[in-house]
Amino acid sequence: MQLDKVVAYHKALADATRIKLLIMLAEGELNGQELAEKLGVTPATVTHHATKLREASLINERREKNTIYFSLNHYFIKSNASAAEQLIYRNAGTERGLESMEESSKRLQDSVIRNFFTAEGKLKHIPAQHKKKLIALQHIVSQLTRGQKYTEKEINVFIKGFHDDFATIRREFIMHQYMFRENDIYELNPQEMWAKWETLT
Repeated sequence: MQLDKVVAYHKALADATRIKLLIMLAEGELNGQELAEKLGVTPATVTHHATKLREASLINERREKNTIYFSLNHYFIKSNASAAEQLIYRNAGTERGLESMEESSKRLQDSVIRNFFTAEGKLKHIPAQHKKKLIALQHIVSQLTRGQKYTEKEINVFIKGFHDDFATIRREFIMHQYMFRENDIYELNPQEMWAKWETLT
């Protein structure tokens, strides 16, 4: 169990609404609207909290037409419960235990950027593997200016500087919480909301 996964797990549980959401899902699969009504919050709030839980691998999602259903990932909930203890004792006495994890993540990030981007910075193709795709998306979106508002046309032009399929990448930016869209105006989300590739296996 990597350090990032342990941190993501505990961050995901560090909110009363998310714990209530998990308790409700323990009774069975529910969709976002049902969870919003039970919790007394907006569907957008459920989406935000569900993203955190999904990133920590605590819940599963499935789409049926326009409705997203959520369910518990029983395996990860049980395995993560003792992960912190295992991590602490396994790395006891090794000064480089934590450093090696960070170095491994940095090596993977550098490898994806080197293999999937040309020397001119163009994305050769969108990676099929989810983790590598998130690294590539994050590399691109990080070059936008925080706090600046962009029209859809401006975002399309920006993305075309990296890859011709601007519509797909634009959707991925929204889907993985890198950006939010309101009235066709796009803006970067706080980095804490971004999908975390470091927590994926």
